Amino acid sequence: MKIDAHHHLWNPSRGDYDWMPMDNETLARSYAPPDLAPHLRTHGIDATVLVQAAATIHETEYMLGLADATPFVAGVVGWVDFENPSDVETLSRLSRHPKFKGIRPMIQDIPDDDWMLRDDVQWGFGAVCDLDLTFDALGFPRHLANFLTILKRYPDMRVVVDHCMKPQIRDHSEANFRFWADGMTRIATETKACCKFSALVSEASPDWTVEHLRPYADHVFKVFGPSRVMWGSDWPVCRLAASYQDWHAAAEVLTENLNTEQRAEIFGGTAARFYRIGG
Repeated sequence: MKIDAHHHLWNPSRGDYDWMPMDNETLARSYAPPDLAPHLRTHGIDATVLVQAAATIHETEYMLGLADATPFVAGVVGWVDFENPSDVETLSRLSRHPKFKGIRPMIQDIPDDDWMLRDDVQWGFGAVCDLDLTFDALGFPRHLANFLTILKRYPDMRVVVDHCMKPQIRDHSEANFRFWADGMTRIATETKACCKFSALVSEASPDWTVEHLRPYADHVFKVFGPSRVMWGSDWPVCRLAASYQDWHAAAEVLTENLNTEQRAEIFGGTAARFYRIGG
């Protein structure tokens, strides 16, 4: 099974995509299952994981409705309000939906880098563990130390690091690379977390090449190992930097030194196990 482990579908007229610049012609338009389906057919992708893009329960309900009507959407990663402990009831209800897999707080957009360490949001991490759900860790390199703290505090939580924790490839320097690489190494070696091989093109310069991405991809493959890495398109956000085809092709080049079994893990096996798809 080949899986796109991270993509979005949205309709800006719903009104809760606060991060979205409404004057951006690429982003500020509706993206529905029929828009994605041709890309999946072209690349032989059997199933996908649909990930939240708005910090509302309404977004989660919207995605589950799309998943109910779309056979290729095998899993949904939604959102609940960690600052509202009563949302544990909502999370429990959502967990009973067969395609609901877990949650993703939009930590990269929260001004307080230490938000995840606050006492009043710890119930959320505990509930993820208690309900045996997944947690998508969305942040930047500056969040790596705090994520390591959380992952070690909740060792049974099933966690995947989104987008390789968004290394700042466009501002590449030895110091920046080492800061990111050291933080990722600690998460890989001190926790059981997986990593999404996605969005590297979005963090690179507009004139990116595969060689710009290679040091970052190689480091992720080395420290996590293919059995803990999953490919995702991050479509349609990736369209700001590359087409679905271009990013998929780059990912194939970046994995060409791996063997068939290792590539199968990255392009499907890891996601299938982590999100419990197809088995």
